[in-house]
Amino acid sequence: MSEKVNTEKAAKPVGAYPHARRVGDLLFLSGIGPRDAKDNSIPGLELDHRGNFVTFDFEAQVHSVFKNVQAVLEASGAEWKDLVDITVFLVNMKRDFNTFNRIYAEYFKDVQACRTTVEVKSLPTPIAVELKCIAYLGEK
Repeated sequence: MSEKVNTEKAAKPVGAYPHARRVGDLLFLSGIGPRDAKDNSIPGLELDHRGNFVTFDFEAQVHSVFKNVQAVLEASGAEWKDLVDITVFLVNMKRDFNTFNRIYAEYFKDVQACRTTVEVKSLPTPIAVELKCIAYLGEK
């Protein structure tokens, strides 16, 4: 059995897919970025009329992506501690990895989910980070 999950508390997906899908005891979250659910803005990012960065705050994006993951987990009946596997996509590993790692440690110190971090050339919107998560819901 499979159940789709969507929530108004996280930014809308940029394509025809749900925020998450539960299959048995596993919850698969679609790629989630830091866009704001209310207005689709990217926290910490301001672009000029040519699309060039005016301001860029990677830390704001990281906190926002975790907020969006939390919103999808809650809409799915899951909790942060249920996360078992995280794939992190960064558009600039050299610039952002240490900052991401430091903030990640604040959120995941008690969870100890498996994690893979990769650099990608770009993401579908001008975000600098995206997460793909899997949660285990079997012990609820």
